[in-house]
Amino acid sequence: MTKAAGCATVFRMAERIRRRTALALAGLAATAPWWPRPAFAAASPIVKPLPEDKFFVYGTNAETRWEALRGIGDVVPVDRFFVRDHTSTPLLDADTWRLQLYGTGLRGSPTADRPVEFGYRDLLRLPSRTITARIECAGNGRSFFTTQQGQAVTGTAWRLGAVGVARWKGVPLATVLRRAGLTASAVDLLPQGLDPNYVTGGVDLGPVRRPLPVRKALDDVLLAYEMNGEPLPPDHGHPVRLVVPDWIGVASIKWVGRIEVAASALASPWSTQYYRLWGPDYPPEGVLLGRQNTKSAFELPWQASFDAGREHVLTGRSWSGTGGLRHVEVSTDGATWRRATPLAPARGWQRWAVRWRPPGPGSYTLRARATDRTGVAQPDVAPYNTQGYLFGAVVAHPVTVA
Repeated sequence: MTKAAGCATVFRMAERIRRRTALALAGLAATAPWWPRPAFAAASPIVKPLPEDKFFVYGTNAETRWEALRGIGDVVPVDRFFVRDHTSTPLLDADTWRLQLYGTGLRGSPTADRPVEFGYRDLLRLPSRTITARIECAGNGRSFFTTQQGQAVTGTAWRLGAVGVARWKGVPLATVLRRAGLTASAVDLLPQGLDPNYVTGGVDLGPVRRPLPVRKALDDVLLAYEMNGEPLPPDHGHPVRLVVPDWIGVASIKWVGRIEVAASALASPWSTQYYRLWGPDYPPEGVLLGRQNTKSAFELPWQASFDAGREHVLTGRSWSGTGGLRHVEVSTDGATWRRATPLAPARGWQRWAVRWRPPGPGSYTLRARATDRTGVAQPDVAPYNTQGYLFGAVVAHPVTVA
């Protein structure tokens, strides 16, 4: 194929995605991707459109605007689901994709050169499961370490929009592991993505990969091939990704292609250099991240404006990686708190509402805090770490009444 023809193919693919062409037959998802093949590198880091009314864009990353979720149910549509890419979105062909498993934790210790393989259709033939689950970047809320606590941190300056809930369909990872010959001696997995290698500071760290304990893999992890009832879009992991409920987002490897299964502990730069808590209050070796923490957000733009002299309904969402919530409270004056009303049974997060009649024109700060099932409420100050992970403090949201 000529270079011109390849560019034309990529252009046609992008146009189809922008038009959000639906698959006419449900069975088509099992036989063909809905973009041209063979795969080519994307012309920009993210494939799907990123309109300003739905996203803040930070290079290879796109953060959902919270006001874009107002009136939306628990499940976030693909057109406003956040994107976290280390490099760029690859365009992969489901027909040629393979999941390769190898390592000392499998029967016969298959090697990387001679792995156990599953194709896309192999997965479609296995018993499936559908879950509603949340994925959240470990750095979600990172900007507030600086703007709210005056602390310098590294990484993308997310507010609170690096999180989303979707309905995922796929095969339990446990099913595939057992069919591949999982042994009782297996300790760790190292899932690896098929996106381009991550290069930083002139050092090639290879493809994104991060250890996952076997006990978690056998619990509730999904090899997902559908998102919200359709084949995974490119930016969200087509053809297959991991979904690791309640854990930091990097564990939910997109475009997964290889999984090492080992009878000993595994490591990668994403567990030794990144996604650890470093700082004055942590040991020299840092603390490895696993579960997410608790957060709350208003479905409002930053510096939202309200009309004086009437009642308003404030809506928002709270969520936790610790197994659920007891309740959510809202403060509009910085001193008193009142319970928010749940809007529906929680699925991935709790949507809530509270009525507010501002006492008069002026500047106000809204705050929401959730208490998890263990009785732990969001703190006023988040423990500092140099890379800005797990900001779970109550966020001060400024608004104006005129």
